[in-house]
Amino acid sequence: MRDQEMPEGGRTQPAQQPSPYVPPPPAGPRREIVPLSFADPLRWLARGWRDMASAMGIALFYGFCFWGMALSLSAVFLHLPVYTMSLVSGCLLVGPFLAMGLYEVSRQRELGQTADLANSLTCWDRHIGSMALLVLVLLLLELLWGRASLVVFAVFFNTGMPSTAGVLQAVFNPENWAFVAVYATVGGVFAGLVFATSVVSIPMILDRDTDAISASITSLQVFFGNLPVMLFWGGLITALVVLAFIPWGLGLLIIGPWLGHATWHAYRGSVRWLD
Repeated sequence: MRDQEMPEGGRTQPAQQPSPYVPPPPAGPRREIVPLSFADPLRWLARGWRDMASAMGIALFYGFCFWGMALSLSAVFLHLPVYTMSLVSGCLLVGPFLAMGLYEVSRQRELGQTADLANSLTCWDRHIGSMALLVLVLLLLELLWGRASLVVFAVFFNTGMPSTAGVLQAVFNPENWAFVAVYATVGGVFAGLVFATSVVSIPMILDRDTDAISASITSLQVFFGNLPVMLFWGGLITALVVLAFIPWGLGLLIIGPWLGHATWHAYRGSVRWLD
């Protein structure tokens, strides 16, 4: 065996300890979830109204698109109810892309640029991969929602499947009160999941060109991190949409674009970027 070489002075040197691991700094800007108050949704609506008023022609174009979708859904439900879920899926495909156009108008206004209809109609083409994945997630949730609704009908509906004309009378028959409660609970859970997944994800994809998974996770963090305020915001959206359908859905001409612009400000108010 070869003799170990001794350092000068005859003393062994202690072995060097490995330096502690220091993770690299995060790549790109970091985002921060902003704590919200109950006044924030009202501010989002006010800012959305100003955006809509500044580009009313563009807003009416999107309003007519939303109104046309609503009329199509109503006609199919009344005359060919078996195809209703198929058309809902189609609207779920088209809706996010229409909404992104409204977000683009608000984004341009925030940057001090002139709003342009043509640009708002094509803004999604730079984010097609992320948008396609996000829409797929929303479609899967919608399909699960439809399947769960069929199970609830089969288990809890006691008076036979209603015809289109008598659906309200059958649903609110006292024998079906358990069905109404369970159906509302299941529908509320799935509606909450869809809302939580999309509340800021599409504006975030437009603003930061992020991937769909990161945008959805951020959206869920915003929702559950500010749950009471987000539930209030969802309640305001629901109330305004219900109001928009009286009469004949004409309110969607204004309320649809208004909510689209307000959603952009909901994203800007709840997610802060640390560049």
